[in-house]
Amino acid sequence: MNQFFFLYFAGVIALTSVLVVALRNPVYSALALLIMFFHVAGLYVTLHAEFLAAVQVIVYAGAILVLYLFVVMLLNVKREDRYHAQLPVAGLLGLTFLTTVLLAAVRFRDAGAPAGTADGAAGASGNTETIGQVLYSTYLFPFEIASLILLVAMIGAIVLAKKDIGGRET
Repeated sequence: MNQFFFLYFAGVIALTSVLVVALRNPVYSALALLIMFFHVAGLYVTLHAEFLAAVQVIVYAGAILVLYLFVVMLLNVKREDRYHAQLPVAGLLGLTFLTTVLLAAVRFRDAGAPAGTADGAAGASGNTETIGQVLYSTYLFPFEIASLILLVAMIGAIVLAKKDIGGRET
């Protein structure tokens, strides 16, 4: 039964992730993102990570998405066609990223779970403390890579926003 819920949440997450990118109306994309955030929280619950589920709902669904919706509504963005010309390059990059993630998942499955994620470690201390210890010891390198990816995304967003400002002034 637990595997059924895991597959349900994973399937809905994959579907809504595609919808977030594919929908042209930003409000509909934000609603698909909201559905995805709640299903990620449900996925955390099936993995017995209730703290992460609560943080997922509070931070992402409650704060960031609401802020995003306010910005979309204040800017009165109805429809954006400008970036859809980049769809082939984005598709190629997405396919490359998906292949990398699948290869990493297969490699992780073959190698087995790391010692830091054993149930004994979670039972000895609290859920939050265990997350902190594993995040900053076993998964430090992937954590830093995720930080670098977020930094690149922020720089890309700033560059795209600066182009719009320069285009309007001339």
